[in-house]
Amino acid sequence: MTMWIRRARSGGEVLQPLVDGLAEELGRSVALDDPLVRMICASRHFGDEDRVRVRTLLQGVADDEVVRHVLSQGVIEWTRPGVLPGRDDLGLQPRYCVPIRERGHLLGILMVVAAGEPLTESETRAIERVAGTVAVEMYAERLASEVDEERTRQLVGWLVGSDSALRCAAHQRLVDDGLLPTGPHVVVTGVAVTGQRGPSGRIAVALRGALEPFRHARTARGLLMIERDRAVLVQVFEKEPSEADLDLQGRGIVRSLTTFLGPGTDVVVGVGGRRTALADAWISHEQALVAVRAARRLPRLEGVGDWERLGEYTMFLQLPDGALNESLVPKPLRRLRDDSAGARLEETLRCFLEHAGSVPRTAEVLALHRTSLYYRLRQIQEITGLDLDDGAHRLVLHMGLQLLDLLQAPRSGGPPDGPAPS
Repeated sequence: MTMWIRRARSGGEVLQPLVDGLAEELGRSVALDDPLVRMICASRHFGDEDRVRVRTLLQGVADDEVVRHVLSQGVIEWTRPGVLPGRDDLGLQPRYCVPIRERGHLLGILMVVAAGEPLTESETRAIERVAGTVAVEMYAERLASEVDEERTRQLVGWLVGSDSALRCAAHQRLVDDGLLPTGPHVVVTGVAVTGQRGPSGRIAVALRGALEPFRHARTARGLLMIERDRAVLVQVFEKEPSEADLDLQGRGIVRSLTTFLGPGTDVVVGVGGRRTALADAWISHEQALVAVRAARRLPRLEGVGDWERLGEYTMFLQLPDGALNESLVPKPLRRLRDDSAGARLEETLRCFLEHAGSVPRTAEVLALHRTSLYYRLRQIQEITGLDLDDGAHRLVLHMGLQLLDLLQAPRSGGPPDGPAPS
């Protein structure tokens, strides 16, 4: 089977022939990957293809487990060629890998399938010769793309920033240059990464790799702003995205970054509110920052917060860090928590309030006889001194419980509320 995957970005017309020529010279399958082990271009097969290569060509990207295996070998830190060991369980044969570096930057990884006969000295010299040419071409492309990226980063920063004049200027430029349409459905997503240790710039590379696919989704166009360990993605959708679509996108971002950056990395994503005009992207951005804080503080969100699903939490999350502390917890609720039966009664109170004070539903969910439930509710009233039939009293307790949720230990790896850049 003869298959190729062509480089979609500029420069493919140069890199693809280099890879094809090397493969023909060696009589071995060759591929060029980016620093995140995503295939840029590949040669035809020479009868040495394995399951990983075939699946990557068909899917356009390697499976997460394969990427984790490659990264676990430290390939992206290599400064000289080496052999990536195979994995039978993954269907991966050994690869001879050459890191493509230029002026300290890792630009990609040239991989040659190294099954069967060992590579000869003349073959490794040929690989290194081609790798040098590839490095020059990729570095030239990097320099050209950095100019565009800096311009885009500045415009996105202005668009979502606090200066109204700069917002207007950025909006005009983005629309005039055809970089983004004016609407009709605008969503801003913020991403923050903490707890990662590795080479300088690795997080920024991973952020670009994880977010780039969402710039050109089937029904959306977008732009990125990346600064060190944080990013902002502005998207304009043709039709209003559903909560499920945005949740799936957020979880995809978390999964990709966790795969790229490895264990110990903490990733949080915040999705802003939906707006109907690009000029209001700054509002969605402000909301995305709040959603990032929610994702950091509420474990049940599993790293993805959505402004439009946060409800009453949004009020607390807009308080300064210094104010968001135990002193805000209502005294009646503190008395309940200090009681010897506090944990059980707090669970009962939460369930009762979440079901709008319905005794039948609360009893059903807690698998309690109603008599036992009434007894617990009387205990709660006696300890707190509040009347559960009074709407204002129920609101005090409900808000207090939500505040306690936010005061749990934030996700590990850094400050509790690292927002996306602004």
